[in-house]
Amino acid sequence: MRLALFDLDGTLLPGDSDHAFGEFLVASGVADGARFRRRNDAFYADYQAGRLDIAAYIDFITADWRGRPAAEIDALAAAYLERIIRPMLRARALALVEQHRAAGDLLAIVTATNDFITRPIAALFGVEALIATELERDVRGRVTGAIRGVPAFREGKVARVDAWLASQRLALADFERSIFYSDSTNDLPLLDRVSHPVATNPGPALERVARERGWPVLELFT
Repeated sequence: MRLALFDLDGTLLPGDSDHAFGEFLVASGVADGARFRRRNDAFYADYQAGRLDIAAYIDFITADWRGRPAAEIDALAAAYLERIIRPMLRARALALVEQHRAAGDLLAIVTATNDFITRPIAALFGVEALIATELERDVRGRVTGAIRGVPAFREGKVARVDAWLASQRLALADFERSIFYSDSTNDLPLLDRVSHPVATNPGPALERVARERGWPVLELFT
């Protein structure tokens, strides 16, 4: 058996779907422009620096839409997918996923971005297994602004992958080859766990680590 895990933002997408969703909220008139953009940019800088308070970010990024009618939320999500995400799709990223699917590998997208944003994106890549930060919902199915369970962020990605495999009576050690593609040092905990880490479109910090450790470096968007 072989396992292929993919980070999403900056790895399969040449952008950050979380930050871009915030920009989309502003452009759509859902969020206040200047105030919201400053906070969204600050959270993104914290993510890049490895110090993101993900619970605070989830409360922030859902605050302006979570109380709206379900039909309005669905329409917002559909418009975001078509206008922002679909143009981000790149042939080489789609081909990489397809290569692993054709080889019979077990596939999963593993992302810190929340499931509301990323489940439709995973579907565009044809990947059924999505390990994302899950939004808590109340008894009526409405988003509360909190996180359900362990966020898929930093060490949380390891815990969530382990739990996903355990639900199928599997473990990382069961795979003759496990590969994880990522662009960020936030993913070092999971990169260190797999047998074949691949620094994919890496930022400078991850590229340094990859060169020091002899990991392959893959550029999908050049």
